[in-house]
Amino acid sequence: MSEEFNDRNGVEEGEASFAELFEQYSEGGGDNLNVGDKVSGTVIQVGENAVFIDTGTKLDGIVEREELLDEEGNCTVKEGDVVELYVVGSDSGGIKLSRALSGIGGMAMLEEAKASNLPVEGKVDSTCKGGFNITLMQHRAFCPVSQIDMRFVEDAEAYVGKTFEFMITKLEQRGRNIVVSRRALLEREAAEATSTFISDTKVGDEIEGTVTRLAPFGAFVEIMPGLDGLVHISQLSYARVNTPEEAVTVGQKVKAKIVGIEQTDKPGRLKISLSMKELAQDPWDTISSTFAEGDKVTGKVVRLADFGAFVEIAPGVDGLVHVSEMSYTKRVNKPADFVSEGQQVAVKIKSIDPQTRRIGLSMKDAEGDPWMDVENKYRPGQIVQGVVEKQEQFGIFIQLEPGITGLLPKSVIARSEKPAAFEKLHSGDTVEIVIGEVKAGERKISLTTGDVQEDGDWKQFAPKKQASASAPGESGGMGLLGAKLQEALGKKK
Repeated sequence: MSEEFNDRNGVEEGEASFAELFEQYSEGGGDNLNVGDKVSGTVIQVGENAVFIDTGTKLDGIVEREELLDEEGNCTVKEGDVVELYVVGSDSGGIKLSRALSGIGGMAMLEEAKASNLPVEGKVDSTCKGGFNITLMQHRAFCPVSQIDMRFVEDAEAYVGKTFEFMITKLEQRGRNIVVSRRALLEREAAEATSTFISDTKVGDEIEGTVTRLAPFGAFVEIMPGLDGLVHISQLSYARVNTPEEAVTVGQKVKAKIVGIEQTDKPGRLKISLSMKELAQDPWDTISSTFAEGDKVTGKVVRLADFGAFVEIAPGVDGLVHVSEMSYTKRVNKPADFVSEGQQVAVKIKSIDPQTRRIGLSMKDAEGDPWMDVENKYRPGQIVQGVVEKQEQFGIFIQLEPGITGLLPKSVIARSEKPAAFEKLHSGDTVEIVIGEVKAGERKISLTTGDVQEDGDWKQFAPKKQASASAPGESGGMGLLGAKLQEALGKKK
């Protein structure tokens, strides 16, 4: 290996250019491989310090085992795996391969890397005006913020401390002015990935990828390095998904079906639409075996409308609770006044139509109809307490219990001994009242005061007062005692 100073290339003493090394080495069978070429080869052997690769030439490739370790120190390849690496030089044992140039290097290595478009490993040290400070083989470099990624950078600090591969785009003043671009490398990889994807893939194929980014409208999935597809939020799951975070997380491995491939205005860039939902089983296919009419289940309110609430009883299966089916105990005019989105509610299945994908639900039937045993709970003549709901021209509505309301007609109040006491009642007042007539089938209960002066249209069910012995107009406080005395006098006669 020559150690002479190379004035033309500025190679320092003790270094030889990659071109010279490879020219010497190519005589031994390197075929047409050049420094900077990307090699796709099969792992032949995994050694203690090196991994040997079949380069497809007469000579095997060698890559340091350390380059192929994960964060836990485990080797990420095994015999038979196919890997993609770059030609970075040669030695007496074979073609030297690497994921990217790294470690300590002089100007000759940096110049050769720039000339050969060879990736160089660098660490993002900090942010600076307009970009990032990068340490590149113990040299300071600058990466513009627009060149750190292919997408818009929202949080520059998220890149600090990470190690990436960069392309050298400017190398001046013997290393005092180095500009690098990660985007250039990503775009090159994307172009290669796009070419491979177009030739090997079609709409309808299934792919496996990694979720790389979430947006309000869906999740981006990396299909291969440099190539992403979008799973729209509506295609994440059969279940109703409000945000992508409810269905997937960044870094998660997912399977999806390709539903669309479009060429964009940018050469080599594709718009790939994916669907995870189409690979999952449609819950409506098994709806008949999962649910039956009459079942009581718990679901989540997922949407409100003027006419009712849609309740999800299983992922991807919604049913409608019409406003008339919400409550026996409350008068519901607007669903939003009774339930809210996200609320868990008990419902009873009233109908299932798999053909139209419609399910009718009832919240009030799940809760139970309070009128079912009303005839056993309330009997004519029974004295009860109720709460005034409202006064109407024809009478007073009085709630006996949630869902059970009776009517005290004005005609009955007029025949009461104390009509004014009832006419002064307001909503929310508690009042003692007597059950008049119960018609459970019609959901009606007639009420009476228990002290009406004549029957008329109402039956008097309250116990009648004993005949008073006092003179008309006198207080009836001694009526019962007078009757007893009169009875005793009669027996003496």
